[in-house]
Amino acid sequence: MPARRRSPRSRPATLLTAALALTAAAACSPAPTAQPESAPPHHPAGVGLVDDSPFWVDPQSDAARQVAAWEAQGRNSDAQVLRRIADRPMALWGPAGDPGPEIRRAGASARAAGRTLVLVAYNIPYRDCGQHSAGGARDAAAYRSWIGAFADNIADTKALVVLEPDAVPHLVDGCTQAGHRDERLRLLSEAVDRLKRNKNTKVYLDAGNPAWIPDQRKLVDPLYKAGLDRADGFALNVSNFQPSAAGREYGAALSQATKGKHFVIDTSRNGDGPLRGDRDQAWCNPPGRALGTPPTDGTGDPLVDAYLWIKRPGESDGTCRGGPPAGKWWPDYALGLARRATD
Repeated sequence: MPARRRSPRSRPATLLTAALALTAAAACSPAPTAQPESAPPHHPAGVGLVDDSPFWVDPQSDAARQVAAWEAQGRNSDAQVLRRIADRPMALWGPAGDPGPEIRRAGASARAAGRTLVLVAYNIPYRDCGQHSAGGARDAAAYRSWIGAFADNIADTKALVVLEPDAVPHLVDGCTQAGHRDERLRLLSEAVDRLKRNKNTKVYLDAGNPAWIPDQRKLVDPLYKAGLDRADGFALNVSNFQPSAAGREYGAALSQATKGKHFVIDTSRNGDGPLRGDRDQAWCNPPGRALGTPPTDGTGDPLVDAYLWIKRPGESDGTCRGGPPAGKWWPDYALGLARRATD
């Protein structure tokens, strides 16, 4: 495979599974109240941080539950470090079965906090070409039903949706079978239209990362066929480690080719860039990585609408380097990301 274009995505059902396990470990200590935060560079281990982003912090994330569990066990130092993840906004990946309950829960919490809900729709048929995050809706009809429920439960909540990570880049790199290409483009286009019927929903189609599709021009036609003209823009670096500067340069070129479309960048784990060495394996739970720029809409670039934590830091890329299955919470890896962070 080419230099690893992407990493597997969060599998939504695993969030609840891990959460139940951690709840048991922290039974004598309630889950912490969300304290949105954004640290200045080199701030000591998550203490006293204040989040000035407009995005919602999930008080029931795996990271938040892990903080509670570690505090109950007396691991206060580790818990404070992990607050660099737990107390910051992360995307919620819509469950593959019925997305309604989780989206309603998150939407109610976001509205109460006056924050924007960041969501990922990741259930396209033939997802991830049968690799670590294989799955998705069983067919086109099932996907239409699922994305309809996804959108219905957002309703009027202020939301930003990253639509189907990998779906368009896999069309460009040849991974998606020829017989599925036209159907995928139709489904994506329909999904953009369905989501945009919600008056407060912004939609960003995934466009891979600079190490995956080096020639941005190859993305232009499929992005437009997938509904880019009606979407708010595109998303870059989802679940990957490419530096933000590279993403901004890449995005600016793609924006120019798409009549000025804006974009968002996933900075969840790009604080130290990609792993050097074996490029085919650099995507999967690489050691020594760090959290990147905390989520914000204050990017200093008129084309970059936001830096987001789309991949939830601490969720595994797959069963490589001793990790659990894709999307499963991995507290030791999360702690390493947080310890090495400088923001």
